Amino acid sequence: MTKTMRHLSLVATLVATLGATHVPAAELSPASATQYAQATFREYFELLALPNDAIVPADIRKNVDWLEAAFRKRGFTTQQLPNDGKPMLFAEWPGADPSRKTVLFYMHLDGQPVIAEQWQQKSPWVPVLKRKNAKGDWEEIDSAPLFSGPVDPEWRVFGRSSADDKAPIMMFLAAIDALKASGDKPGVNVKVVLDSEEEKGSPSIGKVMLAHRDLLRNDAIVIHDGPMHATNRPTLIFGNRGAAMARLTVYGARVSLHSGHYGNYSPNPAQRLATLLASMKDEQGRVTVAGYYDHVKLGDAERKIMAAVPDDEGALKKRLGIAKTDAVGANYQEAMQYPSLNVRGMQSAAVGDKAANIVPDTAVAEIDVRTTPDSTAAYLGKLVEAHIQKQGYHIVKGKPTDEDRARYDKLASFDMQTEGGDAAGTPMDSAVGQWAYTAMVDAFGAKPEPVRIRMMGGTVPTAEIVEALKVPFAIVPLVNADNNQHASNENMRMGNYIDGTRTIYSLITHPFGGR
Repeated sequence: MTKTMRHLSLVATLVATLGATHVPAAELSPASATQYAQATFREYFELLALPNDAIVPADIRKNVDWLEAAFRKRGFTTQQLPNDGKPMLFAEWPGADPSRKTVLFYMHLDGQPVIAEQWQQKSPWVPVLKRKNAKGDWEEIDSAPLFSGPVDPEWRVFGRSSADDKAPIMMFLAAIDALKASGDKPGVNVKVVLDSEEEKGSPSIGKVMLAHRDLLRNDAIVIHDGPMHATNRPTLIFGNRGAAMARLTVYGARVSLHSGHYGNYSPNPAQRLATLLASMKDEQGRVTVAGYYDHVKLGDAERKIMAAVPDDEGALKKRLGIAKTDAVGANYQEAMQYPSLNVRGMQSAAVGDKAANIVPDTAVAEIDVRTTPDSTAAYLGKLVEAHIQKQGYHIVKGKPTDEDRARYDKLASFDMQTEGGDAAGTPMDSAVGQWAYTAMVDAFGAKPEPVRIRMMGGTVPTAEIVEALKVPFAIVPLVNADNNQHASNENMRMGNYIDGTRTIYSLITHPFGGR
C-alpha cells in the first residue's frame, strides 16, 4: 500500500468518527436549476472564447482574470496563487462558520491543445450550439434560443473545454447564484481552487498547495473533473489512475539513407520500433512486460462493486466503433483497475507529399502509462526498461556515441517521467463519500441510485493535492461521457449542465459530518 493510500485510509477512519447524521437540506428543483443554469450561458460562451492551452501563459492569465471577476461578482473573496506565470485561482465564500466543516472544490481552467482543421466549426474558440438532425449528425443551429426560452436538454455546446473543465466551473457559479437568490444557507464552508495546468499533469500543484496550506485548509475535497457514467445518472468516484509519459527512441544509421542503395543492408529503426512495441502486448491487448500487473489485487467484494455499475458494453463498443475490446479485465470497470501501456504517437521520417525513399535514421514512440495506487510510474518504468533490454537493446542516455554504434547492434533510449500524476484512492465507505452520496440521493432520488465507481481510468492530480493537504476526497464528475474531451469536437450536453447545477447546489447545502 502506498503512503497516499495508507494516509487516506487513516483519514477516512478518523473523519467517519465525526458522524454522518443526515440533516435534510433544501434542494433545487429542475425548473429552478434550468433557470439559473440558463442565466450563466452567455458567460459560459464568453469563457469558452478564451483560448486556454497551458503552454501559453498569457492566455492562462486572461482566463484567470475573467474567472476572478466572475467569482468576485458573486461575493467571493479571491486570490491568484503564483505558478510560474500561470497562476491558479483561489476563491472563498464569505461568512465561514466554525461550526461547519469546510469543503474545497477543485476544478481546472486550462484545456488541451487544438488542431483547428479537425473541428467541424469555424474555430474551437468560437463556441456553437448544435443538435442532431434526422440523419443522426450534429448540425449547427442559432444559439439565441439557448439564452432565452425553453432549453432542450439534448442540445450541445461545442468548443474546446466546453466540458473539460469549464462547464463545471460555470455550473458551480450557477449553483451559487441559486443559493444567493433562495436565501438558503450553505451546509459547509465553501472554498474553491482552479488549477491552471491540469492538462499538463499539474506539475506544480503540490508545491502551490503547500505554499498556501493555511489558506486552503479544509476537511474534505470534491473534485469536479472527468466524465459521468454513460447513463448520466449522478456519479461518485473514489479514485483515479495516474499518468506518466515516456519516450522510446530506436536508432539506425547516423543519417537517413537512400533506400535503393541501403535497403536490405542497413537495419530500419522504424521496423525495429514496431517489432519492439509489438513485443509489449499480446493479441488480446494485455501487457506482456513481466510483472506489469502483479501488484493489482482484486477480491470478490471489489469485483461485485464493479459488476454493479450499469455499463452497457454493447452500446459502448458501438459508440467507439470497435468490434472487440482488449481482454485486460472482465469488463470495463475491471479494465480501469490495471495499469495501462498506451502508444500515443509514433514518428519516423515522413509520409504523404513529404515522404522520401529513405531508410530513416531514427524512430520515436511516445507512450503514456496509466498507473494505479500500488503500481507507480517508477516501478512500471523499470519493468519496461528491463523488457527493452531483454529484446536485445542497449539503452543509451541521449544520442549514441561512435563507440556505442560500433559495439551494439540494437540501440535505444528510454526516458520516462516518474514524478507527478500519481494514482489515488479512498475507501468507498468514507465519510466524504457518504456525504456526497446522500446529497445526490436527496437531489435526484434513490431509484435508480447514484453510480459508485471504485476507480476511473482518467487522471486528475488527486494524489498531489491530498498529499499536500492531508484530507479525504471524492470525485464528482458532471459532464456527459461522450463529450470528446481532449479531442476535436469537444462538447457539453445541456441536460448535464442543468443537472450539474443541481448536484453542486445539493453538495454545498448539505452539512458534512453532522453538526
